[in-house]
Amino acid sequence: MSTGIVDGFTKHFQAEVHTQYQQMGSKLRNTVRSQNDVKGASTTFQKVGKGTASTKARHGKVPVMTIDHEPVECQLYDYYAGDWIDSMDKLKTNIDEMDVAAKAGAYALGRKTDEMIIAELDASTNFAGAGTDGLTKAKVLAAFEMLGDADVPDDGQRYAIVGWKQWSDLLDIQEFANADYVGDKDLPWKGSQAKNWLGTLWMPHSGLTKDGGDIRYCYWYHKTAIGHAIGQDVKTDVTWHGDRAAHFVNNMMSMGAKLIDPTGVVSMRCLEG
Repeated sequence: MSTGIVDGFTKHFQAEVHTQYQQMGSKLRNTVRSQNDVKGASTTFQKVGKGTASTKARHGKVPVMTIDHEPVECQLYDYYAGDWIDSMDKLKTNIDEMDVAAKAGAYALGRKTDEMIIAELDASTNFAGAGTDGLTKAKVLAAFEMLGDADVPDDGQRYAIVGWKQWSDLLDIQEFANADYVGDKDLPWKGSQAKNWLGTLWMPHSGLTKDGGDIRYCYWYHKTAIGHAIGQDVKTDVTWHGDRAAHFVNNMMSMGAKLIDPTGVVSMRCLEG
C-alpha cells in the first residue's frame, strides 16, 4: 500500500479526532485553568495569595503587599486509545468504520481528561451541607455562601458540576428552573443540558465520584482553582499492517491535572439512591 494513502488517512484522522475531542470528548477541560505546550514530565502552576492595601507616610516608600506565590507542581501522564480496523469489515457494513473509530478514540481520551480533573476536585475538603439528602436549595445556598466568604471571584468563571440525579433535583427548585425567576435566556440551553444560575454555569456529568455507592460528590469551583497541563494535545497515528490486513489507529495525549487552590472548590455531597 502506498505510504501516501497512509499519510492521507493519518491527516484525516488527526483532524477528525481533534474535532470530536474538542466538541464532545471532554466537558471539563474548558472549565479549568490550562497550560499548553508543556515541556518535560511536569509543570508548575503559581498559586497567588491575597494582597493587602495600606497607607504610607508623606514621601515615604510605597508598602509592598508581599503576596504569597506558592508553586504547585502538576505531573503529566501519557494516555493511549487504539483499535484495529479490518480492511474487509468496511465492505460488510454501511457505516464509516474510520469515523466510528475516530469518535470512539476522541471520547475515550475526553473521558480520561475529565477523570483527571475530577480526581483533583475530589481532593477538596470544603463541604457544604451533609451527605444525608439530595441537592437541596439550602445546600446550594450554603455552598454559595462558602465561596463568597472565601472571596472567590464572582467574575463569570465559576462552574458547578453535578450528577444527573442532582440535575433532576435542581429542576425541582423553582429558582433554578422557572423562567419567572431566571428569565428565558438562562433556562437550559437548547440541545444541551447546561444553564446559568447564581453567576455560575451549571452542567450535569455522569463521571462524578460516588463514594460508598450512595454519596455523589458534586462541585462548585472557580476556573483558576484547578490546573490542567498539556504536554501533547490529542494526536492520532494510523498504520497499515499487511499481515493483519488492517489499519491500526492509535490516539494519544500527554496531560495532567492538579488542585491549585483548595479554597476555590466547594464540594456538595448528595445522597443518591
